[in-house]
Amino acid sequence: MAPDVLLILTLSVLIWISPFMAKALRIPTPPVEILLGTLLAAAGLLHENRYFDLIAEVGFLYLMFLAGMEVNLKEISGSPRLVIRQAVLFVLSLGVLAVASGILLHFHPIVIASLPLISIGLLASLTKIYGRSQPWLNLAIIVGVLGEIASIAALTILDAASNVGFGWELVFKISYLLFFIASIYLAYRLLQLLFWWFPELKRKLMPSSDSSDQDIRLAMALFFLLITIMMILELELALGAFIAGVAISAFFHHEKSLEEKMSSLGFGFLVPLFFIHVGVSFDLSALFMPGVLTGALLITGVMIGIRILAAYHLRRLSGSLDAISVAFALSMPLTLLIAVATIGYDTGNINLPTYYELILASLFEVIIAMSAVKILAIYRERKKQQEWRKEKREAVSPR
Repeated sequence: MAPDVLLILTLSVLIWISPFMAKALRIPTPPVEILLGTLLAAAGLLHENRYFDLIAEVGFLYLMFLAGMEVNLKEISGSPRLVIRQAVLFVLSLGVLAVASGILLHFHPIVIASLPLISIGLLASLTKIYGRSQPWLNLAIIVGVLGEIASIAALTILDAASNVGFGWELVFKISYLLFFIASIYLAYRLLQLLFWWFPELKRKLMPSSDSSDQDIRLAMALFFLLITIMMILELELALGAFIAGVAISAFFHHEKSLEEKMSSLGFGFLVPLFFIHVGVSFDLSALFMPGVLTGALLITGVMIGIRILAAYHLRRLSGSLDAISVAFALSMPLTLLIAVATIGYDTGNINLPTYYELILASLFEVIIAMSAVKILAIYRERKKQQEWRKEKREAVSPR
């Protein structure tokens, strides 16, 4: 059988069986897809291919697009000032702790840049499990959005610095980025005004019931348009994809079924291919390279540790238990961590063992963080039951 034919058949089976295996193992699907990709690549059933590489890149950008759609600008802008202030302090503290711990442990600059990364991509799986009614999860989303915006901006600057170095060219790149962000903000305010004067325009652009699927067409057009703009400006494409998702969420939130449609396409096809591709790029023999496993565990410990320390600022909002839950929920920057590792390795800024350490750390973090969130949720529920029983006993006891 031709290698490419075997590749397609194996990918087809993996996309289908990964959710079943994840459910059986009680861990999120992305780590399972990465692990299966690694194991089957070692067995010779999977290999890198230019079409596979291309569609995996599209899958990563689409995941950033879906992460942007999770952002509710009205909810964030309507949050109390105390919440926004403490969230900003969390992000700033995370950056300071990352730099301090990275210098102390003599980490590579790329690894230091990876430590404070925040991504809300996997928070969607937590909302499905625990529901948006949980105060700690709502707080995690608000903090996560601010952190992801800062992380993607940092990723964009890192990508530019990797390509042009530190000099005037980097200054020009950053000026392009600032100009782009300012333009997006101006366009956002103008569209807000336009839709305020002509509210029916939203329905015309994205009708609720349309046999031609105009809502999906508009979303995909905006997705590729902003990616094209980022290509012209030679900036990180993930930022364009993320902003496209935010724009859809901000202006077309009336179309409730759109996010479900886009998620079905992404998590049913494109995104799994990205995670499987990450697994294929990971050499299983790297586990036996000197220092790779211990380095990955150290990076994992530092990333989770600095988030728990930074969560000190959040305990005023919802208590220490919820603050720790938020810290673990934001300890899963899987996609961005892989992106930074890929950029660092492709540009020659980090060696292969460091690349493998970052990939392994991204997997360890998801497994540890998901388990910790579940344990905290069980503890929280038991604590509520104990308080309820205590109140019930006090209510019926004779005075």
